[in-house]
This record gives sequence, structure tokens and C-alpha cells, in this order.
Amino acid sequence: MNPARNFFALAAALLMPVVIGRAVITEIVLADPEVLIKQVTASDGTALTIDDLDRLIKETIQAKEVGDYQKAIVMVEKILLIQEMVLGAEHPSTATSLNNLAFLYMNQGLYNKAEPILKRTLAITEKILGAGHPTTAIRLNNLAGLYSVQGLYDKAEPLFLRSLAITEKAVGVDHPSTAASLNNLADLYRRQGLYSKAEPIIKRALGIKEKALVVDHPNTATSLNNLADLYKSQGLYNKAEPLYLRALKIQEKALGAEHPDIATSLNNLALLYDTQGLYSKAEPILKRALLIAEKP
Repeated sequence: MNPARNFFALAAALLMPVVIGRAVITEIVLADPEVLIKQVTASDGTALTIDDLDRLIKETIQAKEVGDYQKAIVMVEKILLIQEMVLGAEHPSTATSLNNLAFLYMNQGLYNKAEPILKRTLAITEKILGAGHPTTAIRLNNLAGLYSVQGLYDKAEPLFLRSLAITEKAVGVDHPSTAASLNNLADLYRRQGLYSKAEPIIKRALGIKEKALVVDHPNTATSLNNLADLYKSQGLYNKAEPLYLRALKIQEKALGAEHPDIATSLNNLALLYDTQGLYSKAEPILKRALLIAEKP
């Protein structure tokens, strides 16, 4: 199999939603090519080449799956060095690997390391694909998400809004990708307690999904959970409960009764009952969620 071609196929498996060696990438880019070649070496001291990409990508995926983020970071940095030498510092695949590296840092709470990488990824994407490209919207969303989880809402909001505007123009106002952007914006407002701003946005996202996707699609359940969370945050338990129950029913039908997402939905429902002091209703649901979560 052609390693370079296989690399592009495997790279898709590394993409990590929104939102993932200690070398600083901006310094690596400026390094002399001969230095880079010396730095990219295997354990036996031999230079790594494009032929090693398959192995490095597979090792990265395996490390991420077991939660070994330190190893995954080392692997992605090696992939980046090869990509920058072979494909160039501003190639779309280089941007994808940068994005993966940033999310690995985010998973560990290393936001100060993730931010400059996400900014560089955005700059590359805007330069290569254009400011109005859907991938640019994704990069904006990722950076906004980074700010949002840190409580930097003033930085996050304009990025989410710009991402939404690009998405609506590129794919249409009733596209599921637009619904995803709407959910992100609504979550930003919910985090700030701006419930009156968040509610109509979540409802619009839910309406898009119900219209665009097949009946009882798991993505519809996500929006139902989001709306239920919003009502729960306001103490509107009678509005939240039927939404949680509907979301759970959709997921059980689409994913199976023991899917990990079922455990999350069960937990949401149990917490709703627990908040109201309905412990006898919450307990069996929590036990079921725990059993699912403990399964390998």
C-alpha cells in the first residue's frame, strides 16, 4: 500500500470533535530542514520518513484510545515534522495534525499550549481554503470552544457567531452542520446563565435536526438533551423530564440499550430526579447507568 495515500485515509480517524515531546510547533516550523531531519528519528536512531507515517498514525490512534495522551502527543509531533518536510508547513494535512495536537493538549487542560496551535491551524485554513470555507468555520468553532471552556466568553462569542455565519452561507440555514453551530452558540449562552438567549437557538437547532435527519436520529437526541439541560438549569423540571425521556428512547432505539451514550442520558435523567429529591426514582436509573459505564 502506498504509505502517503494510506496516510490521508488514516488521518481522518485522528480528527477529534468540537474541540486534543513538548516541542513548540511555531519553533519547529522555523527550524532548519537539516535540523528537522535529525530530530525526526526512531528509537534506533534511524531517520523517519513518509514510509513511517502509517505506523505513527496507528500508534497515535492506539495511544489516544487508551488515554495515553503523552505518547499520542509525541507521535503527532513526529507526524507533523514529516508532513512539514514532505507536504509543507501550510498544507491542509499539516493543519489537520496541528488541530489533533491542540485537542490532545485540551484533553489534558493545557489550554495555553493549545491556543497558539489552534490559531495557527485557523490561519493556515483561511489562507489555503478561504475565509468563507466550511473548514474555516470548524477551525473558528474549535478556537471558540477553547475559550468557552476557560470562561473567556467575550473571546468565544464573536468566533462562534462568525463560524455560524460561514456555515449558514456555505451549507444552508437548515443543514445539520448549521444546527451543530447553533448548539455551540447556545451552550455558550447557557454557561453564562443567558437562558433567554440560549432557548430559541437550541429550539431552532432541534427543529433543523428533526427536519433534516431521519426520525429518531441520535443527533436529535443530543439537541433534546441540550434543551432539557437548559430547562433543568432554570428549575423547569416539568419541561425537562419529557425531553430527557424522549432523548433516551431515541438513543436506545438507534444505538442499543447498552451504548455508552445511554449511560450519559440515564445519568442526566437521574440527576434531574435527584435535584428534586425523588431519590427512589433516581437510584435505579443511576445503577443502570453505572452498569453500562463499567462494561468494557
